[in-house]
Amino acid sequence: MPTGSGTIKKNSYTPVLTPGYRKETAHTNSRMAASSNRIMLGPLVAAIDQGTSSTRFLVFNAKTAELLSHHQVEIKQSFPKEGWVEEDPKEILQSVYECMDRTCEKLTQLNIDISNIKAIGVTNQRETTLVWDKETGEPLYNAIVWLDLRTQSTVERLISKTPGRNKNHLKHKTGLPISTYFSAVKLRWLLDNVDEVAEAVVTHRAMFGTVDSWLIWCLTGGKSGGVHCTDVTNASRTMLFNIHTLDWDPELCKYFDIPMEILPKVRSSSEIYGLMVSPGSLTGIPISGCLGDQSAALVGQMCFQDGQAKNTYGTGCFLLRNTGAKPVMSDHGLLTTVAYKLGRDKPACYALEGSVAIAGAVVRWLKDNLGIIQTSTELEKLAASVGTSYGCYFVPAFSGLYAPYWEPSARGIICGLTQFTNRSHLAFAALEAVCFQTREILDAMNQDSGIPLTQLQVDGGMTSNRLLMQLQADILCIPVVKPSMPETTALGAAMAAGAAEGVSVWSLRPEDLSEVTSEKFEPQINPEGTRRFSKRRSSMPLTTVAVSLNMGETSIFSSLPLGFYVVGSMCMLIGLNPLLCHSLLP
Repeated sequence: MPTGSGTIKKNSYTPVLTPGYRKETAHTNSRMAASSNRIMLGPLVAAIDQGTSSTRFLVFNAKTAELLSHHQVEIKQSFPKEGWVEEDPKEILQSVYECMDRTCEKLTQLNIDISNIKAIGVTNQRETTLVWDKETGEPLYNAIVWLDLRTQSTVERLISKTPGRNKNHLKHKTGLPISTYFSAVKLRWLLDNVDEVAEAVVTHRAMFGTVDSWLIWCLTGGKSGGVHCTDVTNASRTMLFNIHTLDWDPELCKYFDIPMEILPKVRSSSEIYGLMVSPGSLTGIPISGCLGDQSAALVGQMCFQDGQAKNTYGTGCFLLRNTGAKPVMSDHGLLTTVAYKLGRDKPACYALEGSVAIAGAVVRWLKDNLGIIQTSTELEKLAASVGTSYGCYFVPAFSGLYAPYWEPSARGIICGLTQFTNRSHLAFAALEAVCFQTREILDAMNQDSGIPLTQLQVDGGMTSNRLLMQLQADILCIPVVKPSMPETTALGAAMAAGAAEGVSVWSLRPEDLSEVTSEKFEPQINPEGTRRFSKRRSSMPLTTVAVSLNMGETSIFSSLPLGFYVVGSMCMLIGLNPLLCHSLLP
């Protein structure tokens, strides 16, 4: 974090123990394989973690929650047009099979008996939308990824029809604003624009689902009797699901003109959905856990109590706070979502969520689009080499703005450049952007709950960046706690699967949970320094500077270079940070 001398203090962390799971490393994998008591591992539980950028298959010890082995395969994304993001459903499925096979091979090499795997859980990128033919088993179009913006005109049309053009018109039932983010508008686009989808609906061959539904259907037999289902956490991200009745809502389906017969059956997050039907050694194992990735991370972080929260730094950034058995509606731009329902007869638990579209994706953009880094680990080295952004500001609103603004027309910006600015300053600014976006949603969450968080539990791929974690602690002015075993999303899915009725090899009782070794990043500047820093860096309106562009209006701002030049000049004349002047633009 920048200090008065413009340097970064070296982080020192405090090991802490919290309920959860034990530290796991490659070295402990090897020691476990070599140990004489390896056959005493007891029941194992596996998890499929199908994310936006990769697929993983992981196997845990149900008694100790230790990670025994895993394999990961990257997923290709395609961008057919500006704002469009797609993935191949068949590639997603094949990546799952590959990860399963390779993980089983690794377990065999470790002399671990695969027959001890008693259940499989599924966790997945949420909102990503698929439609397939139930007779042929073939996808009818690519998966439209949650980041996709092609439905912006559909969203604008829907909002224009609401009383007062209110994007929160459906929030009382869904907990969500009308946004490009959610599945209903993606499905509406497919019905309107893909002839194969429309024809399959007419002939009663179409099935809709998010990634979890597609995988469970395929893995339990596909066209030969596969189970078409989803869980409450994934269903709650579609805008077709009533979070109070915990089922598809006929009025919502009518609003979006979605035929209800194509929807999957909604189940709890922890029950046996079906048995694996696949070539290989996992045939016959029950699939008994299903959670959207952010809900799975909440479970994996053991946030079972009202008020506990976690923040996941993945492709996007997602802060969830457990609100207990009652849904809490936000007054500050957050989402109300189903956190989990761990059993058919168990009550649903809800959460407030702050969603940021771009976090880890900015690293991929710097690597693939600009070429200023070759690997993600290089970003931390570059940023640490300068210890400051030197007045450079980066707002990566590549897919509009999510919480708390919900403005799909917003666009990203890099400003504050000088002749002195280099790629290291831009790298630092990218890390700051992730931290400030988290600060915005945390402040909104504190306002909604009335009880400020005293520490933030974190997970996800970006948490391996120690500079980012220290920056986050300093900007939030509260400790940031990172578990030593980072696979909390997969762990949550495994816990749900192992705890399911009929499996019951994983106890979720607090007294039965293992201990976790964590790193705690303490703030290294005092609260007054944080306030000054946040004001100088404009933490509160940081993301709002991702300027909303009304391209259809004729004004001085129709020319973007001229618009930015005028606004920037005005800001400099009145001595303001240019990021505070977003409201000057249409």
